[in-house]
Amino acid sequence: MNILAMLFGSKHSPAEILAQYWPIFPVAFLVAIVATPLCRKFALRFNIVDLPDQNVKTHSQPTAYLGGIGILLGLLAGLTIGFYILLNQQPADPNLADTQQFVFSGRFPDWLILSGVALGAIIACIVGVLDDIYDIRPRKKFLGQALAAAALVAVGIRPNLNQLFQFVGFELHPAIDFFLGIMIVLFFILGATNSLNLLDGLDGLCAGVTAIITIAFFLLAWGLASWEHSPVGDPVRLILCLALVGATLGFLPMNRHPARIFMGDAGSMLLGFVAGTLMLLFAEKIGSWTVGAVVIFGLPILDTAVALVRRFINKKPLFVSDRGHIYDQLMDRGNPLKTVVAISYGLAALYALTGILVSQLRFRHSLLVFLIVVATSAAVVWRGGFLKLWIKNEPKNP
Repeated sequence: MNILAMLFGSKHSPAEILAQYWPIFPVAFLVAIVATPLCRKFALRFNIVDLPDQNVKTHSQPTAYLGGIGILLGLLAGLTIGFYILLNQQPADPNLADTQQFVFSGRFPDWLILSGVALGAIIACIVGVLDDIYDIRPRKKFLGQALAAAALVAVGIRPNLNQLFQFVGFELHPAIDFFLGIMIVLFFILGATNSLNLLDGLDGLCAGVTAIITIAFFLLAWGLASWEHSPVGDPVRLILCLALVGATLGFLPMNRHPARIFMGDAGSMLLGFVAGTLMLLFAEKIGSWTVGAVVIFGLPILDTAVALVRRFINKKPLFVSDRGHIYDQLMDRGNPLKTVVAISYGLAALYALTGILVSQLRFRHSLLVFLIVVATSAAVVWRGGFLKLWIKNEPKNP
């Protein structure tokens, strides 16, 4: 309770904020929980299924894809309620439309920014569906993800780099600020999208971890809104968090072990895109909450880093699937699937709690704690032998 008390400010009570936005969650949840079995029926009818193999995949029977479409429908339903709320809001200050309202890089109102996010989410999901059905090449997937990121840039979503550089007494040229901002948007969207795509390897893993991450994002957004951090960014973050967690939890019952449907790349790319967008939204005004948001997303970052570094040091192809992920290695060491998923949920919650605590520190202190978290995570991975190359059912290398 003390942590939550630290989060909330005095300008708006937590109850006041929740009373305004709460309908988004149940609508997103209900639409997703109804749409997901319909997507399963459609996938089975047209044989859009994931076939088991003897290497990377853990399921033993062909399992329906297209669960990501159910998540998308739930997300869009929640965002629709969010649009209605925004369009019926009365700004507290009649001068907001000419001054404070446009705090992102362009002059766009909150409902238009939310529209850009929705468009990007649809693009990310479509790219994932195409990959699920046609197994498109990585270059085409990256181009599709970049197109989704472009939807964010089009509505002015990019970090305020000049604010950060002014912190050290330096001002960027507007052209350099714009170019670097675009590069950072691409980095976050491509990174988050592919991190969650790589995390989608066990029943209920990606959806459950994303729900935990999004709940932490919501608490952070809720706290910022109570301080009236941003008249545009606050409602966008709140709406997006509630819609995403509702849609994800609505999908999760049919994705728990034994999964009756997989989200596929359609779902993991969608979830990664929205999670990356939220991290960028927390960089609207760079501060400790920005660092905290990155820490909250720590488990997908850690798992991706472990997989890539492990392949690199063992001279394996970087972008070829193997059982090098943390969850794969935990299973190969004899842990049941449900236990591995529970461990992953616990790790995600630990990073989430740490991120929320980091958000309450001074900016320079939050950077220091961030480095400590990175160093601690690396030490645990090294000491646990997660970077070694060993084969399932064979003794580990000494």
